[in-house]
Amino acid sequence: MITETSWLIPLYPLMGALLTIPWSPGLIRRTGPRPAGYINIVTTLMALVHSLLAFYALWAQHSSPQFFFAPWLQVADLNLIIPLEVSAITLGAVIVVTGLNLLAQIYAVGYLEMDWGWGRFFAFMALFEGGMCALVLCNSLFFDYVLLEILTLGTYLLVGFWYNQSLVVTGARDAFLTKRVGDLVLLMAVLAIYPLAHTWDFRELGAWAQTASVDPRLMLLIGVGLVAGPMSKCAQFPLHLWLDEAMEGPLPSTILRNAVVVLTGAWVLVKLEPVLALSPKTLAVTVAIGAITAVGGTLISVAQVDVKRVLSYLSSAYMGLVFVAVGTQQPGAALLLALTYAFAMAVLVMSAGSVVINVITQDLTQMGGLWQRRPVTGLAWIVGAFALVALQPRGGYWAKLKLASGHGAAE
Repeated sequence: MITETSWLIPLYPLMGALLTIPWSPGLIRRTGPRPAGYINIVTTLMALVHSLLAFYALWAQHSSPQFFFAPWLQVADLNLIIPLEVSAITLGAVIVVTGLNLLAQIYAVGYLEMDWGWGRFFAFMALFEGGMCALVLCNSLFFDYVLLEILTLGTYLLVGFWYNQSLVVTGARDAFLTKRVGDLVLLMAVLAIYPLAHTWDFRELGAWAQTASVDPRLMLLIGVGLVAGPMSKCAQFPLHLWLDEAMEGPLPSTILRNAVVVLTGAWVLVKLEPVLALSPKTLAVTVAIGAITAVGGTLISVAQVDVKRVLSYLSSAYMGLVFVAVGTQQPGAALLLALTYAFAMAVLVMSAGSVVINVITQDLTQMGGLWQRRPVTGLAWIVGAFALVALQPRGGYWAKLKLASGHGAAE
């Protein structure tokens, strides 16, 4: 029963967002805005516990993936059904999303202690969480596109949280418009592939790709369109600048944006790997985009003096490695890279926020002596950095080894 009700997991944070509404416009004033944060922490904890129990039940029984189908719309010959996949991989991804969201919300309790926008902030965070949980459980390209749009809206709302500051408004606008470029191209590709495959279900798309015979030029256009959406979500060149400008938002939301939200595009890209493999040129384009972003993002981050900008470009660079893994047909390595990256970047962003809020500056040239002054923060930073630079025994080492050895193909 616990696995069959896994579709409830995205509803927990959405329920928290709805319960936050009375505090968001200030209808309840006597208690202050703090209960809004505690309510969302509780609902996120419920989602995490449910996902852990479902994962344990599925893992202990060595069960194969379970699929559930919910009718949504039927018009003429168009029958839209929402397919849900409950497997060890999807539930593992849900655990990552809910776990990091719980940590980010607890972190926000201290970071935004003096801010009176708790209701709005935690409601937006809950919308983010619900969208990401639904994205990884959904097994449909069309509905994943819809959920990516919800996450784009969530990015705009969270980046523009302090809407009385001009730089914040500009950053939110630019992030929204930049993502719209990739989303528009992705939508055209999503609509174009349906007459060929007659399905948007990822499983059926994979089966169709094994025997499909499609004009190479047409498949190249569709493949590039399918890559464009994840390219904007993962902040890949030339649609990478939005992540840098999004740093104007509250740092607790940056934890999710840099550690998890950029992975939503990578998740869809991995799911589409069998379809992309129909066009070798599309795979070459994917590798080129990832390689350029990985090298360029690393070089740009080295030249930055703002600690948040350094982490921003490192996020783009690391997502470039995921693109390289998918382009070389190693989806297993891509998923392992994404998993290890999420925890490492979350630790780094939290550590950077701890320093920034205490020294009231983001300039790296004015920082120093972290180990002597704040050893716990320094230890956390070292742990996250070791994972990103692939030092043993951190998971980043095994992820990059899997990619370099070429053993990252799907089983």
